[in-house]
This record gives sequence, C-alpha cells and structure tokens, in this order.
Amino acid sequence: FIAMDKDIADDGQAKSGDTLRARALRAISVTQWVPAAGQNRINGMIANRPDWVISRQRAWGVPIAVFVREKGDGSAEILQDETVNTRIADAFEKEGADAWYADGARERFLGSRANEDWKKVDDICDVWFDSGSTHAFVLEDPVHFPGLAGIKRKVDGGQDTVMYLEGSDQHRGWFHSSLLESCGTRGRAPYDVVLTHGFTLDENGRKMSKSLGNTVEPQKVIKDSGADILRLWVCATDYADDQRIGPEILKNTIETYRKLRNSIRWMLGTLHHYKRSEAVAFADMPELERLMLHQLSEQAEVIRRAYAAFDYKTVIASLAAFMNTELSAFYFDIRKDTLYCDPPSSVARKAALTAIDLICDAILKWLAPVLSFTTDEAWRMYRPDVAPSVHLTLFPETMDGYRDEALAAKWETIRNIRRVVTGALELARAAKTIGSSLEASPIIYVADRALLGTLFDTDLAEICITSNYEVREGEAPAEAFRLDAVPGVAVIVEKAVGRKCARSWKILESVGEDAEYPDVSPRDAQALREWKALGVSV
Repeated sequence: FIAMDKDIADDGQAKSGDTLRARALRAISVTQWVPAAGQNRINGMIANRPDWVISRQRAWGVPIAVFVREKGDGSAEILQDETVNTRIADAFEKEGADAWYADGARERFLGSRANEDWKKVDDICDVWFDSGSTHAFVLEDPVHFPGLAGIKRKVDGGQDTVMYLEGSDQHRGWFHSSLLESCGTRGRAPYDVVLTHGFTLDENGRKMSKSLGNTVEPQKVIKDSGADILRLWVCATDYADDQRIGPEILKNTIETYRKLRNSIRWMLGTLHHYKRSEAVAFADMPELERLMLHQLSEQAEVIRRAYAAFDYKTVIASLAAFMNTELSAFYFDIRKDTLYCDPPSSVARKAALTAIDLICDAILKWLAPVLSFTTDEAWRMYRPDVAPSVHLTLFPETMDGYRDEALAAKWETIRNIRRVVTGALELARAAKTIGSSLEASPIIYVADRALLGTLFDTDLAEICITSNYEVREGEAPAEAFRLDAVPGVAVIVEKAVGRKCARSWKILESVGEDAEYPDVSPRDAQALREWKALGVSV
C-alpha cells in the first residue's frame, strides 16, 4: 500500500500535514489544465481516493522485486540490502524483468543471505504505477533519453515546459498515477500542463468499428489528401469534446484548406517581383493599407492568445475568416486594379505590396504549426534568404504600432455603404442591366450629413469596384436600393459613360486622351510608358 494521509518523512523528520494527498492537491493547483474543467475532475478524485494498493497477484507484469519476512508482531519486514539490490538491478538491465522469475532467482539474488528466512515476493506492480513512473526515465535518464534528460523545467528555474496529453479518461489513469508517484518521490507533479481530448467518432457520432465499416484511417487520409488536411481537421475541431470525422466532414476541411492555400498562392505571386527596398512606411500608406494592418494587429493578439491556451480551433477560425472575408473577398479584390494597372512608380501600388508582404509573412508563421508542409513549401518560395524553413522563424513581434481604432470605425461606416452598393449591383446584374460591376456608375444617396464627411476623401469607385460613382446628399427616389441595416443610404445603379479601357476594363470618358496609347486611360498609359522604359513587355 501507498498511504495517502501518512506524513512523508524528510531527512528522518516527519512534517505535520506533509502527506501524499496534500502534495498532490497542491501540485494540481499549480498545474495548467486544458480544458480547465480537468482540474476539478482530478482534484475530486485525489481528494476522495483511498490508499493506493500497488501489488497485483497476476502471472505477468513488472515484478515488485523485494524480499520480505514475517515479524513476530504479524507485520512484515522488507530486506534493504544494497548488495542484493545491485544484483537485481544488474540482472534486470541485462536480462529484463523476467530474471526475477527464473529458476534459482532467490538464491542468485540473496547470495550469502539465502539461508535466512527471506521470502521472494512474486506479486507484480500495478500497471498504473508502472506507467506513472515513466517521467523518471524519459526526463531524467541521460543514457536512454539524452535529448530529453537535459530538460530544465521552469519550476527549477529553467525555461522548459512539460506537457502530458491524453484522452479525458486518463484523469483516473496515467495523469493520476504519474501525479502520485512524482509527488511522493519528487514532491511535485511531473508535468506543467495537462491537455485532455475527447474520442474520435464517425460522422454520425458512433464509435468506430471494423465490423461497422465506419473507420477512418489516418494513413488513408494522408495518402488521399495530404498530411496537412488531417492536421487542419485536428486543429479545427473542439478537441475538448468527442470529435467526428468522415468523408463529408473531410470535404469541408479540404475546402477550407483550398481557400487558405489559394490566398497564400496569390500573395506569393503578387510579391514575386516585389523589392523590399521600395517599402512604404506605415504612416505614408493609404487608409486601406493601414486598415488591413490594423486588422492584422488584431489577428496577432487573437492568434498569440489562442496558441498560448492551446485553442487551435480559434486559430483556424480566426485566420480563415480573416483570409477569406477580409483579404480575399475585400482587400485583394479591391487592390487588384492598383496592383495590376498602376504604374511602377505608384505609391499606392508600392504600399499595397508592402502591406501584402507584412501580411504574408505573418500568416505563414501563424499557420506553420498547423499547415506545416504547405507553409514550409510556401516559405521556400517566399523568404529563404531569412531562414531555410518557416519552422526556424518566430512569430512576428508586436504589431501594436498598426492599431488605429478611429480608422477602423471610419471604415466600418464605409464598408456598410459598400454593402448597399454591392447589393444594388447584384440586383442590376441579375436584371441584365449590367454585366460586371465595372459597367456601373452608382449614384449613392446619403441623407446623413455626418456620413458625407466620412466619404469626403474616399474613392468609392475603387472600394466598390465600379468605373465611376456619384454621391448625392438627401433622400433617394423610392425605387433606390436600400438595406435596413444601413439607414440613410440608398443606391441607384446607372451605366458607366465612356469607352472601355483595354487594360483595366474600366469604362471611362478619359480613355483615348493619351495619343500614344489611344485604347487605355491616362493612368494606364502612364503605366505602359514606365514599364516600357524598364524594358518590361506588357
């Protein structure tokens, strides 16, 4: 038996209240439990558990390698002889634990004491004590685990953190026995963090079984879709509960991966010829770039906090929403015209490339722990000059300098107005009034004078991806398009006036003003002139 409530001797002196139960409860309180409910679970088990019976009467297992003899008072004495113990340890090291059960083992180990009335114990050790002692060998054995034995935990003044990770059933098993064994011998838990997860079920919530034919083999998922798909599924699930997997669920994971990969791919292509020597300072960037870097700084805070809490589903959900909604469907869509059509000297173009470079760097590093193969492949195309692998880099430093809450509030208003314009364009496209949005020149009616001030220096044609636009103060005609969520704003879609630019596809009255390039707008003519001077064929 291992007593839970008996004082533990320290240098021969008993400490009042220093029991195994007290040590274990104290260790639980300073351990990080993920999810937090795990602390209450194991705390209740330790608080109420009886003494630990570590002997088992079975024919197999690791023997309790001791000799005992009966004392006159009915108790038993355990032989404590260094020479005998050394013989046992040497035999186990060379032959394994079965040496204890070999013929003549008693006489072999006792040696000259074989004529005394010592009895060889043939009980085995409780297998939970067995597994609970693994920390002593993995973390402290320089012979068999030289790489791990050098770990210096924070509790010892070092920087290393030891995590135990297993299913939620192990509060009663491995976590439990490891805690008691280590508290009894080391006075503390063997771990700093304990993370528990649920069990993997099929799509219908049933336990996987070969007889049911509902098993999903990781090897097959990796073979069919790649290891990053499996890693993405794992990190996107709420592992605190039982998680489900199957063909339909994996289809959703594959679609999420495809969108993330396409955004990374687009950024890599856009940055292919980018010169960082031409980077634009944050203060000199247009508002749209500063808005996106503000959002990037918000992501940095969310991602760091989520990783620190082992909350991987938030990492994936937050980055997927940012990349799909804020970048791909908003920022990238707006800036394609500037990136593709502005002249090389354009500050707006250089600012956009600078912002995309900062965004790409952060996203590859943030996604690296999850999409380890995809991000490493992307990194080798992106910044091999910085490090040969993304896994040899650190997360970006603080991005607090990009924060601008006032700008974000202003652009929330602009984006609401954009939503009204986009809705009106969709109806016009459905009615065949226009084809693409570049065929339109929306008239935006704004009843609120304060909103007009917000739009004063904003190019809504650029933001709404139209060829032109007009803002009018006052109430709109009854037939104008409105959104209940955006009061005071209404839109009528009219067709853009002018000729179609052969380069940007915008319909503008200025097309043809440059005699050297009669098929494009003056902006595009200037771009063609600059590219030609650089020797680039466009």
